[in-house]
Amino acid sequence: MSDPLEARRNLEEPRRARKRAGTKVAPPPGGGLRLALYQPDIAANAGAAIRLAACLGVPILVIEPCGFVWDERRLRRAGLDYLAAAALTRFPSFAAFEGWRCAEGRRLVLLTTAAGEAYHRVIYQPGDVLLGGRESAGVPEEVHARADLRVRVPMAPGRRALNLVAALAIVLGEALRQTGGFP
Repeated sequence: MSDPLEARRNLEEPRRARKRAGTKVAPPPGGGLRLALYQPDIAANAGAAIRLAACLGVPILVIEPCGFVWDERRLRRAGLDYLAAAALTRFPSFAAFEGWRCAEGRRLVLLTTAAGEAYHRVIYQPGDVLLGGRESAGVPEEVHARADLRVRVPMAPGRRALNLVAALAIVLGEALRQTGGFP
């Protein structure tokens, strides 16, 4: 008996082949996924997250204050020439971010080592905002309380945490896969 996933792939391939190269598809209703950084501490990680977002066509949101001076020189090292290609929005506070998120009707998905749910066992929605906390301290209880969903990346026993951008990339990849949002 053939693998059901393989059979589904074979059924979908002819549909994809009919799409003309260069045609644009309208974004899903309510907009697509967003990445968000909560008060990032490390400029190089913020730059790497901006690069990740730019390469995968996902807007990135930065909730300030940052633990570093926000300037191109500090971000450029990891972000390279992708800074100009990123759809970046900065919020002066978590309250400003929450005002925007609630007005947009977007679900807040918090990446946290304290979550009980593994990232690959949940269902993502096209409007989700995937939020990573500060490298030094995560997010405060107020942010945990506002999250609609909390997810973690399972790790080997005795390990504390992944690099923030590595965790964002893993979870974003699964969310893009589920929502059909890959470029």
